[in-house]
Amino acid sequence: MKAYVTVMPKNGVLDPQGKAIGHALGTLGFQGVGEVRAGKVIELELAETDPAKAKAAAEDMARRLLANTVIESFKVELA
Repeated sequence: MKAYVTVMPKNGVLDPQGKAIGHALGTLGFQGVGEVRAGKVIELELAETDPAKAKAAAEDMARRLLANTVIESFKVELA
């Protein structure tokens, strides 16, 4: 079973990468782009076949390693 963990900076946390991307889009002529936030997506291949257990395992991985929960939030989706 595949799990996708999306990690993003929490609201109010400085996101210099997002700011740089937003600035670069503006210099390339893209108009109307508001705030840009940059994050990451981690794709996990899990041996677990029970969706509830797979999601719980991926959430535990995110809390313990994949996301810095002080400054980042995460969500887990199963495929």
